Amino acid sequence: MNLAYKLRPVSLSEFVGQDHLVGKGKIIRAMIEGDQLFSMIFWGPPGSGKTTLATIIAKVTHSEFYELSGVESGKGDLKDIILKAKEHKMMGRRTILFIDEIHRWNKAQQDALLPYVESGLLTLIGATTENPSFEVISALLSRCRVFVLSLLEKKDLLKVVNRALSDEEKGMGKAKKRIGEKEKELLIQLSGGDARVMLNGLEIAVTGYKEEEITKDIILEIFQKKSGGLYDKKGEEHYNLISAFIKSMRGSDVDATLYYMHRILENGEDPKFVARRMIIFASEDIGLADRGALIQANAAFEAVTKIGMPESKLILSHIAIYLSCAPKSRAVAGAMGKAIEAVYQNPAEPVPLHLRNAPTKLMKDLGYAKGYTWSEEKVGPTETKPFLPDKLKGKKFFEK
Repeated sequence: MNLAYKLRPVSLSEFVGQDHLVGKGKIIRAMIEGDQLFSMIFWGPPGSGKTTLATIIAKVTHSEFYELSGVESGKGDLKDIILKAKEHKMMGRRTILFIDEIHRWNKAQQDALLPYVESGLLTLIGATTENPSFEVISALLSRCRVFVLSLLEKKDLLKVVNRALSDEEKGMGKAKKRIGEKEKELLIQLSGGDARVMLNGLEIAVTGYKEEEITKDIILEIFQKKSGGLYDKKGEEHYNLISAFIKSMRGSDVDATLYYMHRILENGEDPKFVARRMIIFASEDIGLADRGALIQANAAFEAVTKIGMPESKLILSHIAIYLSCAPKSRAVAGAMGKAIEAVYQNPAEPVPLHLRNAPTKLMKDLGYAKGYTWSEEKVGPTETKPFLPDKLKGKKFFEK
């Protein structure tokens, strides 16, 4: 049994963090104290207390509690729990079903759950690290309250570390290990706000090293990385950080641009992905305001491809600063959007005869290419004829 499991709080008095939900007078505490349960979904990062809070709710409200993994379970497991829930209901007892990583259940599995949540046979507590708006079916989502759990704050994680090192019954107090304040902060930083990861690292430091003091070198060796952070290349935080990076460049905030870019890179993102985003940015947000921006961004991508990491950080910093400082213009993107909109509104407008290709005599006789000239003196219609179809004559997409 590992340290994180042994130290798991069994009551709200032991639970740390999420004061906006379990603090005095807050909704989940009020729900527990009033014994008024309803189905809910906990949305938050790993190690923020989702599973712990679910087990506390079940224990304090004296409910039957069943736990399923969204990765390993299916409809068969659900059927077994439903049979038990019906028995509990006959005895006047409530059943809580906790589904960890509920976003892993497909639509059919979630559909199978729906009638039992709706009827109240099951009180559902789902846990997810992904945005439930995208991962949970709307019918189930509408029958649950969604609560957002935050990364644990430094003060909360310090409480957990101190308890782990002092508690002789559930923690590792008997080992009498020492750790300085700076080392505690490093441990918290490298854990990325995940209490479970932090405790796992602390347990290794206590049991795997003979030294009486947990040093900086020991912590760095355990984590084998320079920085911690919440970053999943396919998860929501990936898109949040990329969005912040782009919007900081767009707003010409060089410092924020560099912070978000290096946060992305230090957590393992492919540097070519970042470089590609900057190529797009050069056209979309700078455009003709700085005609060299696209050339510079493309050159940066080529350089990153040739050089590789970690030296590419310098190249990416170079171009990120350049793009942040460059004048901004949405004229190109705006013109493109208006042109595409016109295409959908007028998808089949005939091309004017004077602009049509005329490879045969018949086409020429029908007036194809008539009135169009291409010479040193003039390129275009010989008369005041438009390039756009008649219905779009005079339409302006691009504004300088």
